Parts: sequence; C-alpha cells; structure tokens
Amino acid sequence: MTSARRRSYGVKGAPYAHPSPTTTLKRARSAPYFFLLPATILFALFFALPIGYAVWLSLHKVQVKGLGLGSGARSEVWAGFENHTDALTDSELLDGALRVLGYGAIVVPVMLGLALVFALMLDSDKVRLAPFTRLAIFLPYAVPGVVAALLWGFLYLPDVSPFYFVLEKLGLPQPELLDGGGLYAALSNIAIWGGTGFNMIVIYTSLQAIPAEVYEAAKLDGATPLQIALRIKIPMVASSLVLTFFFSIIATLQVFSEPTTLKPLTNSVSTTWSPLMKVHRDAFGEGDIYSAAAGAVIIAVATLVLSFGFLRAANSRTKQEAAR
Repeated sequence: MTSARRRSYGVKGAPYAHPSPTTTLKRARSAPYFFLLPATILFALFFALPIGYAVWLSLHKVQVKGLGLGSGARSEVWAGFENHTDALTDSELLDGALRVLGYGAIVVPVMLGLALVFALMLDSDKVRLAPFTRLAIFLPYAVPGVVAALLWGFLYLPDVSPFYFVLEKLGLPQPELLDGGGLYAALSNIAIWGGTGFNMIVIYTSLQAIPAEVYEAAKLDGATPLQIALRIKIPMVASSLVLTFFFSIIATLQVFSEPTTLKPLTNSVSTTWSPLMKVHRDAFGEGDIYSAAAGAVIIAVATLVLSFGFLRAANSRTKQEAAR
C-alpha cells in the first residue's frame, strides 16, 4: 500500500497556494513604505503643508479698492518678494535680530560651558549621589518655558522677590533686572537655567560611551584627572558639543516665550523685542498675515543658513583633524 499524499488545505478544504518568489519579493520591497506611511502623512499635514502655506502667503498681499467697503473691495493678489523686501528693510525686525544676537552671545557659551562642566563632574569616579545630582540638574528642563519665565519673573520683581528682601536687609545694592542691560541677564538666566540640564545629559551620555581602557592607559602614563578631562574626554565628545551648539543656535534664534511672558512685568520688553515677537504682533495684533508670513520665512531661512553653515564648518574641521 502506498501512503496517502499529504496536502495543505486552506479555507474550505482548498489547497493552500504558496506565493511565488516574485510576489514575495514585491511584498518585501513595499513593506518599508507601509511603515513609513503614517509618519509621512503626519509630516506632510503638520510640517510640510504649514511651511508651504506660509511661503504662499508671503508671496501675496491684500489689494484694497476704494474705501475697502463692500464685497470685492479687498482681494488677494500676487506680490512676489515685496513682503520679503519690506521685512528686510524694517528697522523693528533688524533691531530685534540684534537684540537676539546679544542674547545668544550670553546664553550659548554660558549654557554649554556649564553643561560641559557638570557632565565632566558627574563622569568623575569621586562624585557622590550621582543619580540625584543628574536629576536635580536635568529637572529644570522639564519645566515648561512659560512657567519658568513666570517663576523667575516674580523673583525679579523687587516688591515680591525674597532676593531683594535679603539684599535690602544686608544693605547691599539691588540690581534692576527688568530694565536696561539687566534685562539681558534676566532673560539669559531663564534660558540657561532651563537648557543646561538637557545639554548636560547629551554630553554625559557621550562620556559614558568612552571605553574605560582609554582612561586606564592614560593613568598608566601618569595623566592627572584634569589632563584626562582636557586631552581625552573633551576631544572625544566634540561631536556632542557640536550637536548641542547646533540646537542652542536654533533655540536662540527662535526665542519667544521668555520675553513675551516677562512683557507684562516691565516696559522694557516691546512687542517687537525679538523677530518672532514681531511676527506674532503683525499676524495677531495688526492682522497682516502676509507680512508676518514673510518675516517667518526670513527667520526660517536665516536659521537654516546659520545652522548648516556651522555644521559644514565643523565637519570640515573634523576632516582636517582626521587627515592629520
């Protein structure tokens, strides 16, 4: 007797048909696109589409006929680069850009310097309570920018600040932090307090990835902890420093929450203190969304040019050092 032939059955007893190699290959090639589809849709709806709409608005303007009354008196017409030209020649936007540059000159080096020092200290073998210290340094980053600005804003007010009360009792001078040059220090302090923790975590993670054998070899050669930090650790985390500097530049050029939150507390912060504040004023204060869109496009282009220019310079320097 011969044994019964085994057959594979699918639904309703029909033999199961195995897919051909061509079909399997097509499915394998198309699978990544199905995984990318949700992210692509979200990117298009909430990133690419708003950017495209802002660019489109920046190239148009409203043309008013007669007194601007009645239907058809206001129409949207093509303006080309007229809005961009007006924005680039606007003294308020240029003054805001200069203020942001001064603000960034304080924030970026101080914040990254503190982040590097804290990361090196936490990476030391002699540090105590490292988990608690990491959490304490990182915790301000978890506080929303508006909340942080409100907290520090009340600490800057002489009538309610405990710091001013202590200075008054000690007979020490009381600085004016919401006026003049002190305003830059006040705004910079909020950004440094909130951003140091994040940058510290990035640098500290990079330090943890350095093999322990590198430190052991340096100690055998008689290197001190300071020499190890300056000649080994900092050069090996240069890529992380570049990354944090890149993020800091973008955040500085887009400063908005801190001066906007402190504005009700002082007359020194105008509605055009920063370029983004001017864009907000034009769009929601004056109702000129076309000029606001042109200003937003200019800020985005400036951020893109500065960021990629810095990255290109950093990459070229890295290649030169590697060639040596």
